[in-house]
Amino acid sequence: MRRRPLAVLTVTSLTAAAALGASTPAGARSQNGIATPIPASVLRASAAPGHHWTPDRARFGVGKDGDRSIRMSDGTVLRADVYYPTTNGKPARGPFPVVLTMTPYGKGVLGNSSSSAGDQTGPSPYLVERGFIDVVADVRGTGASQGEFGLFDPRQDQDGAALVRWAAHRPRSTGKVGLYGASYLGIDQLLTAAALPKGSPLKAIFPVVPGNDLYKDTATMGGLVDVEFDAFYLGLTGGLNTVGPLAEGLQNPATLMSNLPAEVAHLKDLADFDAKFTATTLSGGPSAYDGTYWHRRNPVNVLKKIVANGIPAYLVGGEYDLFQRGEPLDFSGLQNAWAGRSVTAPMSASQPVTGRYQLLDGPFTHLSGSTAALDPLMLEWFDTWLKGRHTYMAQTPTPLHYFDLGANRYTAHQRYPFANAHPTRYWFGPNKTLTRTRPARPTSTTLVWSPVGNPCGRPTDQWSAGAPSLATGYVHAGAPCVDGNDTGGQQGPDRTTFTTAPLARKATIAGPIDVTVNATATTTDTEWVAEVEDIAPDGTSTPLTEGALLGSLRHLARHGTWRSRDGQILLPDHTYAKRDARPVVPGKLTRYDLEVFPTYATIAKGHRIRVTLATADTPHLAPTVPALANLAGGVYQVRIGSSAIELPLAH
Repeated sequence: MRRRPLAVLTVTSLTAAAALGASTPAGARSQNGIATPIPASVLRASAAPGHHWTPDRARFGVGKDGDRSIRMSDGTVLRADVYYPTTNGKPARGPFPVVLTMTPYGKGVLGNSSSSAGDQTGPSPYLVERGFIDVVADVRGTGASQGEFGLFDPRQDQDGAALVRWAAHRPRSTGKVGLYGASYLGIDQLLTAAALPKGSPLKAIFPVVPGNDLYKDTATMGGLVDVEFDAFYLGLTGGLNTVGPLAEGLQNPATLMSNLPAEVAHLKDLADFDAKFTATTLSGGPSAYDGTYWHRRNPVNVLKKIVANGIPAYLVGGEYDLFQRGEPLDFSGLQNAWAGRSVTAPMSASQPVTGRYQLLDGPFTHLSGSTAALDPLMLEWFDTWLKGRHTYMAQTPTPLHYFDLGANRYTAHQRYPFANAHPTRYWFGPNKTLTRTRPARPTSTTLVWSPVGNPCGRPTDQWSAGAPSLATGYVHAGAPCVDGNDTGGQQGPDRTTFTTAPLARKATIAGPIDVTVNATATTTDTEWVAEVEDIAPDGTSTPLTEGALLGSLRHLARHGTWRSRDGQILLPDHTYAKRDARPVVPGKLTRYDLEVFPTYATIAKGHRIRVTLATADTPHLAPTVPALANLAGGVYQVRIGSSAIELPLAH
């Protein structure tokens, strides 16, 4: 059983390591994996109008104090590398604020660079060269640190708090600390910020591509297991924990030999953890449902504490990211907490906003977001909160910066959901139409359940974190149908399409989407996948976003579900709890609300909007073994006249 994961590990980790090591020019972004310059307007929008901040030039060299030992309260020793400013090869006088990142991927992966690599997996010579001390620590059970690894183990929150206090007392430190890093490192920031008391040395965080609810964002989509990402993550974690120590060992063989026994044990622990966790999930065990395991690890549960601690956060997300759903919810949750409202509610049209909590959501996959050149933006944030510079970032009236996929530009907003978008219902109509007018005569269309779907589509790239598109540089070279025409994935007995007439004027889809399916089935469970596409006049179909749902987990959470004033569902929030699972009654008309992840895309005049409804998404999603038995042989009758999509549209 272990040989298969290790094979996946080898292939995937080589791709991931290459991607993570890729350099992007400072001030650049990546659209669909291809580097594009970031407009200066985005940087200006992060501050109050009329104010301009200029980054310091590089004034210092970079020195390194490697493999420092830090003992945790339970006796476990973690290890960290400390990078510090130098003048003429000697430690600069300082004092300097400290930035800290905690990685499960091995601190040595990027630990030997002396110039900015432009990525958020650490370290950051760019900051050191401009007067910051940088601490890069291995999470317990990884790299050179002792202990046993657990996925966002709550013990790591305590470790993070201890590392912040340790970092604040480094020689030549001002005592002020900021956190940075992407993905796992970004989520760790949120959890650490809540684990500290108010008034701690931690003064600001900069989480890149973090999550909000790990079960709903990435572990599953609609209760269906995200097996594609699980395989990728196994390769990434194990692979980089192999590459990192070897990279450090090339410069310091003594360090490699002294840490070798722990690192070999870590690889075995990681393989055992992933194999056991995956087996438990796919067999329908506790982690297959949204229960205690996930609740103890979810950033959404700590957003209120972060605000209560007075810690500002600048978030960076991606519209093709693994956490596409969660990043705008982190933004609205932090803004709500600051305004004294529920962190799971939609922001109100009248509530005040603050520049202390911002989100830049770009056209990124997970890896292109992780390796985006965010150095100037991060420097401005830390100059504001760690050095007290007057950058006016806290005074911006538009703290939400979202990329328009159709117009190919960034837009500035105050709130999420977007105030300029209004819920607009399109009904599934006869002859595969999508219409504003509800069909007068109910009919139905037939779908059959399939154990496999067409892999030719954006999800294949998105849920492998964008590795194919980033590795090739051009998506068509190695990631089929990722960036262009996906009409080939819209045909078959397991899928059907519904398409609007050509738009009389342009319209922008902005925010979360609800797809309501009313259907009967011949089985005791159902599987639904919905994708939203932009159809050009020549028939080219560009995928924008998707959602899914396992029918037995259709129960809605009352407080987390967002509704319009007239009661229509805008964002369906399911409990996904085992106690709420309900079998489908064969032959009974049943309602399913699919949460389609948010997007921001202007559809041009003359283009059409299409919904593809399917019963499988390969290799992205898979049902658990118990669910598989209840899905086999299913035939569905989708009711035309009562099924619809609720689109947030701005004109």
